[in-house]
Amino acid sequence: MAPHLSTFRALVAEQGAAGERFQLTVKEMNAQDLPEGEVLIRVQYSSLNYKDALAVQPQSRIVQRYPHIPGIDLAGTVISSEAPQFQPGQAVIVTGFGLGVSHFGGYSQWARVPADWVVPLPPELSPAEAMAVGTAGLTAAMSIDALERHGLEPSQGPVLVTGATGGVGSFAVALLAARGYRVAASTGKAAEQSYLRELGAQEVLSRSELQREAVRPLEKQAWAAAVDPVGGRSLAFILASIQYGGAVAVSGLTGGGDIPTTVHPFILRGVSLLGIDSVYFPLERRYALWERLAKDLKPTGHLDRIGSRRISLEQVPEAVESILSGQLKGRIIVEV
Repeated sequence: MAPHLSTFRALVAEQGAAGERFQLTVKEMNAQDLPEGEVLIRVQYSSLNYKDALAVQPQSRIVQRYPHIPGIDLAGTVISSEAPQFQPGQAVIVTGFGLGVSHFGGYSQWARVPADWVVPLPPELSPAEAMAVGTAGLTAAMSIDALERHGLEPSQGPVLVTGATGGVGSFAVALLAARGYRVAASTGKAAEQSYLRELGAQEVLSRSELQREAVRPLEKQAWAAAVDPVGGRSLAFILASIQYGGAVAVSGLTGGGDIPTTVHPFILRGVSLLGIDSVYFPLERRYALWERLAKDLKPTGHLDRIGSRRISLEQVPEAVESILSGQLKGRIIVEV
């Protein structure tokens, strides 16, 4: 059947009355409903990210127009392409750019996207494994890559990972351990110590140890670097505790957007704060990091450990509540 005659299922977010929760409903759609783009993809899997949960909250204003199909990640096969670099049947990944935010996303059996958003699926990964990684794993890989470009090496000392049971944190722990780093993992979930140690953490800290009521301009030097997808008040303590010349790669703000810090770590210890943006990260560097993720994680078995839970489109609304309440561990793969 020709693509323009076919229908497909998608999870659609629709805006209700002012201040009310958005409605999330699985609906039948057709190709004419999709936005413009050179590549039409049959989506097999997506994933659930904190940003996906925020996209269906009226107060977040992440999405500007509704009805909308969320999902900032997708993996599938090309149905048709106007771009010569992609052929029908080719396995591909799309993450970031406008997917699931300004452009219909991955919670849909079909997606049409610009060709310069598309990355070929590394042959070592299945589509499901790629979505176990998704934006979270890519962000972790970007964070470690930024720290290593800054000069980080395993011999320099332990690396702190905050929010360690979340998607970015879990992958950061596993990737750092696989590359020979000593990892200190911070979490608010005391029951998940064994999970973090299985991923490779040598030390597990309580979240409260980083959230000091009073942070001195400079604390005792504790870590060579940090991967921080949390931000907020704890980042002030982390910056004050990084070793001389070290760096913090920050990629999130679940702990808040304000940092009650001083300039002292930057001008007296030469500490650097490295911002990580997975949305517009250059395409040519994305594929190299996807290959690195496959090489470092595939042999460890951690892909299955981190992305062990799968849900259907119909189960996404319930899962959104779990991620917003901080109950999620690892990654959730959405079977489309």
